[in-house]
Amino acid sequence: MAGKVTIQDIANELQLSRNTVAKAINNTGTLADATREKILRKAAEMGYKQFAYLPLFQEEPKEPPHPDGKREIAMLTTCFLSNSHFSSMMLDRFQSEIHHLHYCLTIHRISPAELTARSLPASFDKERTAGIICFEVFDYDYAQMLCGQGIPLLFVDTPVTTLKPQLKADRLYMDNRVEIQNFVQMMVQRGKKRIAYVGDIWHCQSFYERYIAYKEAMEWLGLGDNLKYSILESAKEGEYDRMVKRKLHSFDKLPEVIVCSNDFSAMDVTRALRSMGHSVPEDVWLCGFDDSQEASFMTPKLTSIHIHGQIMGFTAADLLMTRIKEPSLNYRTVYTETNLILRESTGDHEAKV
Repeated sequence: MAGKVTIQDIANELQLSRNTVAKAINNTGTLADATREKILRKAAEMGYKQFAYLPLFQEEPKEPPHPDGKREIAMLTTCFLSNSHFSSMMLDRFQSEIHHLHYCLTIHRISPAELTARSLPASFDKERTAGIICFEVFDYDYAQMLCGQGIPLLFVDTPVTTLKPQLKADRLYMDNRVEIQNFVQMMVQRGKKRIAYVGDIWHCQSFYERYIAYKEAMEWLGLGDNLKYSILESAKEGEYDRMVKRKLHSFDKLPEVIVCSNDFSAMDVTRALRSMGHSVPEDVWLCGFDDSQEASFMTPKLTSIHIHGQIMGFTAADLLMTRIKEPSLNYRTVYTETNLILRESTGDHEAKV
């Protein structure tokens, strides 16, 4: 096709709406897998220059790239990952990428006993494993044990590493800084000053970085005194909203805006506020992080920061495959872009990226 290919050109070719095509290419909204794949393939075929996912459609290599016979990439996790978790879409892309290189993905859940004993899952076969990718592995000592296995290793997010030796492995994060600080500044421009952060900052490195980004922005904007309205504690499963309610009751004033560590903590905050007789956005504005499916289904719809799961999946495959091929490379830390999506919980009625 002559000239620059646009989203509208792709929509015309497929006889779909421009909005549907944009959702597939920008990895936003909910689409059937078959529809998404059809759009992405057409975008690649037409040479859409802004298309980030082209390697998904590359030809498979004629020969397997692993003469040592190790064909398995082991995914280790401490929990079951739901479809709402950003890693669901990320893993789809990751698995597609390694499939083209004749690797298969095996999934191993680390039991609480194995975590305490710092032992590998019983199902894990070291002799067949070419590389390891970790999700929700946030115990620092366990992570260090994995680093000593001599197997190419990638962490998707990590335990908090502040004042600790760095993990000897590649690390992949979403950008936890830019959009948090953009959001805080935007709220101040709208006249809000009592801006709080809610989330267990010691849960993982990303939660810690999100809080530090918020804290820096508040201090730069001369609002350091309002850091006292934040809630940084953890709580037992099922009790987080009650803990938040107790803390909110203890404040002399209710925060005007609350930045949450992720969308699920934002849901807990919403429940806590409702039980106190307050509502979002009438009394408090609220922002989550992850842009999970629930964010756009909540009432009110939740302002959140979108993680590009497919881009993270492609990046994860690139990092781990490169490590397998060149194990002597320096360890790398990579961040992928995130985008603020404004919705009803901050008084906005149209999403903006």
